[in-house]
Amino acid sequence: MNHINKTRLSEEALREKEAQYCSHGDTAHYSPTPKFFQGCEGSFLYDREDKLYLDLQMWYSTVNFGYRNTQIVDAVKAQLEQLPQLACQYLHAEKVLAAERLATECHRAFGIKGRVHFNVGGAQAIEDSIKIVRNATGKCLFMAFMGGYHGRTLGASEITSSYRYRRRFGHFSNRAHFVPFPYCYRCPYDMKLDSCDYYCVKQFERLFETEYNSFWDSKAEEPEFVACYVEPVQATGGYIPPPPEYFLRLKKILDERKILLVDDEVQMGFFRTGKFWGIEHFGVKPNIVVFGKTLTNGLNPLSGLWAEEALISPQAFPPGSTHSTYSSNPLGTAAALATLQWIEQQDYERKVAESGAYFLEQLEVLKKRYAVIGDVAGLGLALRIEVTQPDRLTPNQPLANRIFELGLAGGIPTSRGPMGLVLNVTGYYKNVFGLAPCLDITKDEIDLAIELLDWLFTHCTEEP
Repeated sequence: MNHINKTRLSEEALREKEAQYCSHGDTAHYSPTPKFFQGCEGSFLYDREDKLYLDLQMWYSTVNFGYRNTQIVDAVKAQLEQLPQLACQYLHAEKVLAAERLATECHRAFGIKGRVHFNVGGAQAIEDSIKIVRNATGKCLFMAFMGGYHGRTLGASEITSSYRYRRRFGHFSNRAHFVPFPYCYRCPYDMKLDSCDYYCVKQFERLFETEYNSFWDSKAEEPEFVACYVEPVQATGGYIPPPPEYFLRLKKILDERKILLVDDEVQMGFFRTGKFWGIEHFGVKPNIVVFGKTLTNGLNPLSGLWAEEALISPQAFPPGSTHSTYSSNPLGTAAALATLQWIEQQDYERKVAESGAYFLEQLEVLKKRYAVIGDVAGLGLALRIEVTQPDRLTPNQPLANRIFELGLAGGIPTSRGPMGLVLNVTGYYKNVFGLAPCLDITKDEIDLAIELLDWLFTHCTEEP
């Protein structure tokens, strides 16, 4: 077969091939004509004409440390030359050292000893956490949150609230019980944080008030629901940070009922929120932490989990309890080790707090300028812009879509020349821009982001 030079194929020719040969089931065709890109660097992407795009979603918080981060790329290249392939029944140094660093971070954060278990994607690591919980308890009923996202494999879909991810695939007998997330801007109980006294937590506790609420029997030794899955900041749900005391109050209820807390850090781990683990902001100790995405800065599909020793010791969870051919592949663990070493050399706790505060300040200014921005909020560099009607409440998905598409069209005039903007539309009503910029974003790049957003909101809200 002749080698095909991809740079010689026109975009039209590639689209024709994509229409004929590519499944749409393995991707997210949110745009009628998804954008082609062929280059990247730092906070920027380049299209096939080398036009520049500022990326404010960084592959859904996968590339926290910048596209083509030289230190991490070089580590993968070195591993490619030395030990690129190895069956995971054998050991290699990078796996052991990466696991040590991750376990050490969990011990530092939670004061609990545990072990690290690898897989290839966030949903697969969630599946492994489900196995660990079921193995430890012999039970299979879980609690999770409305708006929560934990993946689209069959098992992960059972604890992901969106019905859209389940409706085509028949009955899910172990579907989680979903409780309202503390989405204070759109409180499901129509209350205000300054006066509600965490009413949502009280409603959660009421589930265990009587056996006839179906969750609890005070005479039973173990509960029927045995684990609760949380995200420290709800990601696909709209980058929603919970109120300060929410998880502390929730954890107290869970502990009293011997319900395990599983912390999904796939999108919020590795300093996205300004802490190594997002849950650190809230002073609780999870039993399991699931991570992925930026573990390798997007250079290899590698994920994993940390679990406390009682749940994951070789005696409790013996060899073969779960397995994936690529679970601790050498290229992935080399990238993970290099990523963790990169983190150690930075001061992300300070840097992300400062950059996030500055970015949020500028978003607040933007909000005052446009009545169609109902809410801006965030934690660290996990930020949100909720797009609404001028009443600042009614969701405005059409406007969010117009802004998204115009950003991808590129050619927006800026102080640095024509440019495009890559955004992520998310949220319960698909009217939220979830911003997850590079953690090394500069003040000038934040100003550029605001300049681009300002132009987009102006041109998409102008009267025709």
